[in-house]
Amino acid sequence: MSTIDIENHLGITFCERLPLSFTHGKGTQVWDEAGKPYLDFTSGWGVTCLGHSHPVLVAAITAQAARLMQSPNSGFTYSPERAALLQLLQQVLPANLSNAYFCNSGAEANDAALKLARKITGKHKVISTQGSFHGRSFNTLSVSRGTDNSARYLPLLPDISFVPHGDTAALAAVIDGETAAVIVEPIQGEGGVQIPPQSWLGEVQALCRQHGALLIVDEIQTGFCRTGKFFALEHSPTPIAPDFMTMAKGIAGGFPFAAFAVSAQVNARIQKDDHGGTYCGNPLGCALSKTVISYLLDHNIASRVQLSGSVLLQALQGLQQTFPQLIRQVRGAGLICAMEFHEATLARQLTLRCAEAGLLVVPTRNGIIRLLPDLLVSREDMEIAISILRQALQDSIA
Repeated sequence: MSTIDIENHLGITFCERLPLSFTHGKGTQVWDEAGKPYLDFTSGWGVTCLGHSHPVLVAAITAQAARLMQSPNSGFTYSPERAALLQLLQQVLPANLSNAYFCNSGAEANDAALKLARKITGKHKVISTQGSFHGRSFNTLSVSRGTDNSARYLPLLPDISFVPHGDTAALAAVIDGETAAVIVEPIQGEGGVQIPPQSWLGEVQALCRQHGALLIVDEIQTGFCRTGKFFALEHSPTPIAPDFMTMAKGIAGGFPFAAFAVSAQVNARIQKDDHGGTYCGNPLGCALSKTVISYLLDHNIASRVQLSGSVLLQALQGLQQTFPQLIRQVRGAGLICAMEFHEATLARQLTLRCAEAGLLVVPTRNGIIRLLPDLLVSREDMEIAISILRQALQDSIA
């Protein structure tokens, strides 16, 4: 049996997969079992920020694995790798975020933030945005996409509200003194790279302060230079001082790792047994995250992403001008870009056509594909990707 047959027969599948199985990668390129090369413009959903098998990550994981991968008694003991990462994070976090905790995934980080926000405030009401995505755990599912999504698994939760992303008036109409927290993505990722007005995040912050609600900023997909700033909240003209900020994906370049950071005021109200986890900053994950963050800082990757993102977005805008009958809109910030189509079914068709031609893109609901190449993607690879996209679009109207 082939790899695909085995997985289909023995695994559990929750999505419509592409009929592809990959064995190795280098930089922006990956190879399938037949040896065919592909340009990876998905970065494993924004995870492999330095590309595949970057030498600094290979060296870091090899060196740390030879020393210690998991601390005895886990979070009950201390770790020099965790301490070093905590210190390095202070160079990039918003100034008010004084303390951080490491975990396994973005969903876990958001789950903890929501749980702690309710405990600290003594309130239960949480406001999220329509089209958002914060995870698939019970808690994070309740604040993702909208009630049409969570209703499949959860009873109707009266303490959860959804407002349109970027709509300050809608938020002002529902937030009140009973609101524990507002959770937002500065730019919606899975929602289709929905970019709000630059003033919006500052307005959300002001409403939270007015009503005594905690602000949770989800930087899981947008953090670590993805948008051309170290964190997307830095695009706001108003300085943003979240009570919680959650991080994952690019934080460790491909290793399952995540974190949430809190303000000093929140940290002062956290008590023993409020949270925990087996892999709460294991040495291997911490060593890789420290390597990624150091590389991003040392090589000024945020500035590189600003330039690369501008080139990619202009190329996508050129495709929209060429194929206005197919493309409704293109959007982007740094190296998180989206093409939205007039016909939703075109997203899946285009994904398959691109894969056949050697380009991997991310299909998103509502007729959108996302482009999330690694942050070191070359100009040549972007040109090849645009050429493949152009031909795929041309084939769609042939």
